[in-house]
Amino acid sequence: MTDTYARTTTSAWRNWAGNVTARPVRTVSPASVDELAEALRRASDDGLKVKPVGTGHSFTATAATDGLLIRPDLLTGIRDIDRAAMTVTVEAGTPLKRLNAALAREGLSLTNMGDIMEQTVAGATSTGTHGTGRDSASISAQIRALELVTADGTVLTCSADENPDIFAVARIGLGALGVITAITLAVEPVFLLTAREEPMTFDKVTADFDQLVTENEHFEFYWFPHTGNCNTKRNNRSAGPAAPPGRVSGWIDDELLSNGVFQVACSLGRAVPATIPSIAKLSSRALSARTYTDIPYKVFTSPRRVRFVEMEYALPREAAVEALRELKAMVDRSPLRISFPVEVRTAPADDIALSTASGRESAYIAVHLYRGTPYQAYFTAVERIMTAHAGRPHWGKVNTRDAAYLAGVYPRFGEFTAVRDRLDPDRLFANDYLRRVLGD
Repeated sequence: MTDTYARTTTSAWRNWAGNVTARPVRTVSPASVDELAEALRRASDDGLKVKPVGTGHSFTATAATDGLLIRPDLLTGIRDIDRAAMTVTVEAGTPLKRLNAALAREGLSLTNMGDIMEQTVAGATSTGTHGTGRDSASISAQIRALELVTADGTVLTCSADENPDIFAVARIGLGALGVITAITLAVEPVFLLTAREEPMTFDKVTADFDQLVTENEHFEFYWFPHTGNCNTKRNNRSAGPAAPPGRVSGWIDDELLSNGVFQVACSLGRAVPATIPSIAKLSSRALSARTYTDIPYKVFTSPRRVRFVEMEYALPREAAVEALRELKAMVDRSPLRISFPVEVRTAPADDIALSTASGRESAYIAVHLYRGTPYQAYFTAVERIMTAHAGRPHWGKVNTRDAAYLAGVYPRFGEFTAVRDRLDPDRLFANDYLRRVLGD
């Protein structure tokens, strides 16, 4: 066997937002399932905790460890495309952007996806990454099978037919059950989506929220704090023809305004908070209405170069409008100055134990602040509103909830922890974050 530790380093790790750092004793990039299993056995013998990590796009310390950090850099690529079953089996460390491009070349696509595609497949699914959809759910809900290496080095294949009890919980596993090495996802023939983006007032979008969700396959909107303005986006399947954004107009909207100018505005707002309400009014009017048609990943995802810290809660969909109005009232009466828009999306109920949409149709409310801006006061006030509506925090985004709270909002919480007790009784994969949210 190739010596796994030829790929070992001891450098510090930092997440994308820069709000979480860790200094593992060693970091390893196994090139095979066998090498990974051996790395886990050695870590256990050495008394080290183990955490797999993706690209660090989580805002929590879910991947932080002072023991052994598993990087999936060498576990990449497509293993198999099954056109009869309409599935793709992909190595866990494959970035979503590479998977999307490879599927498009094969005339295939995921049904739904989040709004960025920098994450690894395993990292995105393990934390419950989602987009927005009336009928189509998170990326994890599109998993048909997965390969999991457990604490003792056992390699398990899990699906609805094989180890179904593990499959029911491991599709969103938080890295607490083992290390995922491959994932089989449902795919479909590539299709076209028409995106319609347009401004709308806060009062109108909240009054018409249920209708907008019902009438569109994918609906989302952004509210700009300190204003009554929103930007809405409706994505629906289209017969075509493809009509992507023009090169110049697309660059203006997606790069200049959404990244370049926004970066400058956020930097100014952080330095001089009093300017934020005026900047928000300008920003909320800068993006004009537009319509374009393209293949799914080019419509669902956008470049996100301005770094931020984020909190997101999933609420019962019927509670979303009331919570949003409470959020707006809180911002309006407080001294807070919020430079980032609030993002609102939806998802149908699914059957994954720790999915934020588990067993209930959900709406997501996400709040952000520019990296380096103190966020505790804002996020604390938001979290108070969300938890009053039985909100479930996104597993990869800032929250202060503990296992006692989470057991109350996840009816199948005990099902997950029972599988964890069986697969990792000695807590090889534990860290401070998992101790807080799952208990010990």
